[in-house]
Amino acid sequence: MNLLGWLGAGGVTEAEVRAEVWRLGARHMGEPLEGALRELADQGISPARASLLRACVQQLRRA
Repeated sequence: MNLLGWLGAGGVTEAEVRAEVWRLGARHMGEPLEGALRELADQGISPARASLLRACVQQLRRA
């Protein structure tokens, strides 16, 4: 499944992913992938946040 299809299934838009990748880079000193993985490991995140972070991880691993 391509990124757009995967994102559509989770209700996350490309714009949301781009914005969150930028914020992750800012929060995690230029390391958005590592930051997303660390945040995903946090057991207290909401399902919507987890979906967004998984989409970010997928996008960053493609780059």
